Amino acid sequence: MKLLEIKNIKKAYIIDKKVETKILQGINLDFNKGEFISILGESGCGKSTLMNIIGGMDSSYTGNILVEGKNLKKMKEHELDYYRKSKIGFVFQSFNLIPHLTVLENVTIAMQMASKSEKERDERAKELLTEVGLKDHMTKKPNQLSGGQKQRVSIARALSNDPDIILADEPTGALDKETSQQVLDILDNIAKKGKLVIAVTHSQKVANSGSRVIKIEDGRVMEDIKLKEAYQYTEKTEQKKSKSLSLFSSFKLALKNMKLNAKRNTLVAIGGSIGLVGVILMLSIGSGVTNYINNEINSSINPLMIEITKQSKDKGSMPMMSTQEPLSQENIEKIQKIPNVNSIEKVTSFNMKSSAALDDKRSDIMQFSTMTNSIKEENLETGKLPVENEILITSTLAKALSIDEKYHSLIGKEIYVYVNEIGLDNKPVIVETKLKVSGVYGAGNLGPQGITTAYLQYDTLEKAFAKQKLTLNPTQINAFADKQEHVEDIKATLKDYGYSNSETSAMLEQVTTYLNMATALLAGISGISLVVSGIMILVVLYISVVERTKEIGILRAIGARKKDIKRIFLSESALLGLFSGLIAVIAGTVISLVGNSILAKSFGAELINLTGQNMIFAIAVSMIVSIIAGLMPSSKAAKLDPMESLRYE
Repeated sequence: MKLLEIKNIKKAYIIDKKVETKILQGINLDFNKGEFISILGESGCGKSTLMNIIGGMDSSYTGNILVEGKNLKKMKEHELDYYRKSKIGFVFQSFNLIPHLTVLENVTIAMQMASKSEKERDERAKELLTEVGLKDHMTKKPNQLSGGQKQRVSIARALSNDPDIILADEPTGALDKETSQQVLDILDNIAKKGKLVIAVTHSQKVANSGSRVIKIEDGRVMEDIKLKEAYQYTEKTEQKKSKSLSLFSSFKLALKNMKLNAKRNTLVAIGGSIGLVGVILMLSIGSGVTNYINNEINSSINPLMIEITKQSKDKGSMPMMSTQEPLSQENIEKIQKIPNVNSIEKVTSFNMKSSAALDDKRSDIMQFSTMTNSIKEENLETGKLPVENEILITSTLAKALSIDEKYHSLIGKEIYVYVNEIGLDNKPVIVETKLKVSGVYGAGNLGPQGITTAYLQYDTLEKAFAKQKLTLNPTQINAFADKQEHVEDIKATLKDYGYSNSETSAMLEQVTTYLNMATALLAGISGISLVVSGIMILVVLYISVVERTKEIGILRAIGARKKDIKRIFLSESALLGLFSGLIAVIAGTVISLVGNSILAKSFGAELINLTGQNMIFAIAVSMIVSIIAGLMPSSKAAKLDPMESLRYE
């Protein structure tokens, strides 16, 4: 079986949908390993077109190309990619080296899509470059080489995946006489190793260097001259496994290209980071303010405490009045049985139903309540917290009951307290009790400034009610969780039972909700600039596709799949997003540190809470926006025609 068979290949171009220009007019040829074929002809005779068809770059033809019996015409796109990768090695007249890669990298790039490790790729590339005389030039860039050296790199790259067929398009067209002969000797040595070398040329001297000359004129084979016997070979070419360009390799290629346009990409990354800085700062400020409010409230309230009330079904005609129902003993027992409730505290309060008297002084008590765990001794101006038969009063109430400004002198004195209640027979009852003043606290510490307020132990008030044959039921239960992590579970259970949080807790939740809404709104407004950054990245990548059109053609010629090209450009967009996110995180960190320092000095509080979660969120959002922006340019790059891309200047 022949290695390569060309059967009745015809190719024509249609110009303006009317005029047909015939390029190839029934080419029939066959080739085998060990041959050095020269296809000779003038420009425009169809020899380069034939080479592109053989190389799987052009599928718009009639006839058949058989490679080891397999028809290229019947191959699917991924099979053609594999064919170019493993069976064909291209040597171009204009070298087509990737300028931002080193000599070594230009050779290894073809092997990145074959089943070789990085170590194997480097060893193979160094071996080939040594064979073509470039051992001391491996770290140079193509622009540091002479024309002959560039062509040798091109030959080494063509041989990297050990293909069966080498296609050389005018391999000496851009070289001087001496260098041309060196390149021809290298191609002849390749044929000696059992490869099929097909060189397209218009030079008779170049054609005479091979083992066989095929002359083409006007798309037809005019002569097929055998100059010498094909080289004998014994080694069999090992079948290579196909694989896609790895993610790591695509990121390396993308990073190298980004370095070429470092200033442009840096400006794009900075531009993209501006919106992200706004987003993470809004989120951080919202989080910081919420935490500050929660901490301020929790500093006076035990974080393990859950305030429980029961809303009345009949809300009455005055919505501003309390609608809480007293909690029964059955309710209390039910609450005590909730898992992870460690203890409970009964609380009862009266608004505008109480008064206090001392000698001839009398004052209404606007808020009269039993003691809770949240009342701390550090809040007191003087005295101590009340125990049984004692009362704690505000300085406002103390002043109202004092005969002079020395209201602290009330401590230790006994005052009468009256509570207006309704008895069992629905008649008014006054609950009277005599209590010793245990302490005085500042008007603004535990209640609104200027309001007369008093606290006493629940048991003390319960006994006073019992003397009037009344039952004191709590209007609020404070349940204490055994651990902080169980608080939310207890709240969820209470909600299922139909109980409510206290007005303070409800107000806190409402404030938190409003803050979260405001934070989300401000972050959303800041996030609009992310759309702008996405458009910037899209434009930059479109420019990059145009700038790298020839590089795309080179990669496709050496076997890169469409998805490999797409992956390279998506990697570039992801890197732009990553850099934007990192810049935003760094800028946000600096702003938060400076801002918190100023806030701490001015107001004694740090309100910018930049968390690791916010940082990760910013980087993730930036990368997602960038990848979405890169979808269209990367798809365009993948769809570029390989042959047209190679011609692009």
